Amino acid sequence: MRTNHDSEATVNGRQVPLAGTVPHATALDWLRAAGFTGAKEGCAEGECGACAVLLATEGPDGRTAWTPVNACLVPAHALDGQEVVTAEGLGAPDALHPVQQALAGAGGSQCGYCTPGFACAMAGEFYRPGREPADPAAPDAAGASPDTEHGPNGFDLHALSGNLCRCTGYRPIRDAAFALGMPQPGDPLKRRLAGGAPPPAATDITSDGARFVRPRTLAEALRLLRDEPDAVPVAGCTDWGVEVNLRAARSPLVLAIDRVPELRGVTVSDGVVEIGAAVTLTDLERQLAVDVPLVGQLLPQFASRLIRNRATLGGNLGTASPIGDAAPALLALGATVVLASADGGEREVDLAEYFTGYRTTVRRPDELIRSIRLPAAPGTDANRRERLQATERVSGFHKVAKRRFDDISSVAVAVVLDLEDGVVSAARIGLGGVAATPLRAHAAEQALIGLAWDAQTAAAASLVLQSEGTPLSDHRASAEYRARMLGTALLALQARSAEGAPA
Repeated sequence: MRTNHDSEATVNGRQVPLAGTVPHATALDWLRAAGFTGAKEGCAEGECGACAVLLATEGPDGRTAWTPVNACLVPAHALDGQEVVTAEGLGAPDALHPVQQALAGAGGSQCGYCTPGFACAMAGEFYRPGREPADPAAPDAAGASPDTEHGPNGFDLHALSGNLCRCTGYRPIRDAAFALGMPQPGDPLKRRLAGGAPPPAATDITSDGARFVRPRTLAEALRLLRDEPDAVPVAGCTDWGVEVNLRAARSPLVLAIDRVPELRGVTVSDGVVEIGAAVTLTDLERQLAVDVPLVGQLLPQFASRLIRNRATLGGNLGTASPIGDAAPALLALGATVVLASADGGEREVDLAEYFTGYRTTVRRPDELIRSIRLPAAPGTDANRRERLQATERVSGFHKVAKRRFDDISSVAVAVVLDLEDGVVSAARIGLGGVAATPLRAHAAEQALIGLAWDAQTAAAASLVLQSEGTPLSDHRASAEYRARMLGTALLALQARSAEGAPA
């Protein structure tokens, strides 16, 4: 167990001590205090990306991946034993990194405040395994890319969805991203990918009257929760980090569970998909977006890539926000939550019964969310595939927000319908943003069952859906607007499914 005296992290290739850093300090605070001032604080809540740095994490093949994260949200002590690269570590003024050179050449930096964050997020995509340039023989290879969000070099612009720039209008930044080549064999950050990522360091730090602990096991974490009722468990820290930065929240004990092995797996067995509470949303998207299409529709609209690289389903449900995007989708998928406690007991709670009020749940202070369980989708195991071969599943996630991406929902609607010969045999609809808790739209579900899935059925059920919940008016939307937007979800889903588009 590492303590105040031996905790440190590797930053741009050199060891930097964490000793003396208070438990509530962010990685951004610590980096800037250590002289790595390239990363900037723009919003302190993970929206602007000016603070982005690269973190060495385990990739899908077991080797290292350079993962961009918001340094303003990551607790400094969460970096104990880890490797970080800041904008200064990418290149030097007389030897620019290819990403830095592309940004400079395209005129992608004016005031420069956001540029280090863009450079780090862009570098994460530059080194992403699987990024491949377009086939030179393809019809579009000489000019436009296949779509506006992917370059001919394979660059996915969604990698920059968490970075804001208020000067250049984004076109020069996009041009720089699409002009990048592939990493050269001698690139030191490319070579680093061949090795394994740093393992988690068990940590117990006490400073300034507070404590930060990263336990080795789930049992150890549960014992601490039992013995320290005021402890705050954090995984990605994308919610608690905002509370610390903007509302000066403090806790006598921060319990980092993001690297607890028992919370990090995704398994499919016995007709059930089990998702560990600390699996990042990026990893979840990689593993389940195809087998569970609703997950594939939800996650690209869930905050930004920088947030999804740290955020978890367990954290999203643990905060119990009525506008959290995950809950409506999980309700529509028939999810249950597995709660574990130090006495060795576990209980499984239907997600529809989990929320008890505004940001309150049935979870006791001594319990952790261990996992989320979903009924396996058709095709993920042989038995269900045989049993459901005559069943068609239609699903959709409908989010209404002021921005298309990286924004908080005004209304979120998730729908899963099972059809037999075109008739709705089962329906589940999850809602967010229209009550003090996420909820199931039971009346609208019943209005669908037994009827043909066509425009007439969708229109009638939409009228019922508009009356679900108790929407309020606030700075994001009026109650009337929220109710009307509920009604558009089924109409949009039916139109897409009638056209044969992915639903």
